[in-house]
Amino acid sequence: MDRWQAMRIFVKVAETESFAASARQLHMSAPAVTRAIAALEDVICARLFVRTTRSVRLTEPGRRYLHDCKRILADIVEAETAAAGSYAVPTGTLAITAPMLFGQMYVLPILHEFLKRYPTVNGRMLSMDRPVNLIDEGIDVAIRIGHLQDSSFSAIQVGTVRRVVCGSPAYFQEYGIPESPADLKNHRIAASTGAWASPEWRFAGDQRVTLPNWLQSNTNEAAIATAVAGLAVTRVLHYQIDPALRDGKLQIVLAAHEEPPLPIHVLYTEGRQASAKVRAFVDLAVSRLRGE
Repeated sequence: MDRWQAMRIFVKVAETESFAASARQLHMSAPAVTRAIAALEDVICARLFVRTTRSVRLTEPGRRYLHDCKRILADIVEAETAAAGSYAVPTGTLAITAPMLFGQMYVLPILHEFLKRYPTVNGRMLSMDRPVNLIDEGIDVAIRIGHLQDSSFSAIQVGTVRRVVCGSPAYFQEYGIPESPADLKNHRIAASTGAWASPEWRFAGDQRVTLPNWLQSNTNEAAIATAVAGLAVTRVLHYQIDPALRDGKLQIVLAAHEEPPLPIHVLYTEGRQASAKVRAFVDLAVSRLRGE
């Protein structure tokens, strides 16, 4: 019998001053209660009760031990209640990660909404254009773009995104619009090492083109700004240039040659045992991102 259970039995016997009454209330046999008290006395090397045919009374060490047992058992109940509460009501710190621009444009507004809805939760957001190790970084939820590697994490697909080649209307007016991926060899290329480090661009039908970079930067923003300035062509994810497309600052080319869209997933580590904060955020993120 574990120590915690033995303490519970000891406290009940002390309260009822009866082995038989304690056994009935604990739904145990009287011999089992007796054995538990005897084992506890052996462990602590002290006599806890003075037993007579008519009464069961605490010894002096028993009274001191009773005080300590009640405190310890109360601490255990409090700890269990707190732990259970974290799985019933969103509390604590929620750590999420997402690609930099996608996080700023789509995930951060969802996190703002979540934190307003659940004031007992604090947020931590890590925006990076590379996969983050969820366990090492202490991340609860990740938004991932691209095909997932096999893992024990839970994943919910919320959409897809195209990888597009684009440039400014002014650039294409000066240098012409490429009609095939091979035509890109005749154009200036601005590339981001953060997202697509390889100089080889792949297209539908297993078309592959290796392109020298006219300008290489470590952020997508710099590559996009170069394209908006009319200086080069770049390839990025569709959402990253959505504002520039709407404003007419960029236009997409080679759409007929694009590879299949990349999936977007909400990834989390705890599966069915996820805490309330994780379950609540995942539900909100899935709803909002699918709406987008």
